[in-house]
Amino acid sequence: MPLRVTFVAAARSSRLLAERFEDDRPLDQAGWDEVQRVAGDLLPLAAAELRYCSPTPRSRATGDALGYAPLVQLALRDCDMGRWRGLTLGEAMAREPQAVDAWLADPRATPHGGESLLGFISRVGHWLDTRPVDDGCRIVAVAEPSVIRAALVYALKAPPSSYWNIDVRPLSTTSVSGRAGRWNLRLDGVAAQPTRA
Repeated sequence: MPLRVTFVAAARSSRLLAERFEDDRPLDQAGWDEVQRVAGDLLPLAAAELRYCSPTPRSRATGDALGYAPLVQLALRDCDMGRWRGLTLGEAMAREPQAVDAWLADPRATPHGGESLLGFISRVGHWLDTRPVDDGCRIVAVAEPSVIRAALVYALKAPPSSYWNIDVRPLSTTSVSGRAGRWNLRLDGVAAQPTRA
């Protein structure tokens, strides 16, 4: 039986604030409420033999709130955005429009002084490929949506530009199954999406 890795997207830290590069905000009350609404659907994933999470406060808090007691994996951290850390895409564009254009167009570009998109995808893919391969091993990993997008691009051997076309919603689940170098996307269903106010 192939290895199965189910990614759970971390809950939002806030609906009202713009999404920022390498966002380290903790879950706010709205995020906690969203986790509680879907906890029943996601609780069965706690039976996984291995449980991991990204090092961000909201990934750790989401995993803990779901009863996973996940082990932090530094390889599942968000893309290193260098001097753009903490900015929104709009703020980075206002400051360095040509640099942002170069970054969006070339997956090897690092105009922000951090990690390239290709490097980020490769790092997350290496983590995926180095998971223990035991028959029937199930893994759950709570991660930022960007990390899940990178894992899917890697698993599907898709061009890096497809990263921008993948939408990962908070508290959704996505599974891949297989082994190093040969992954398949599994569409098992998605946790009930939180209601929006």
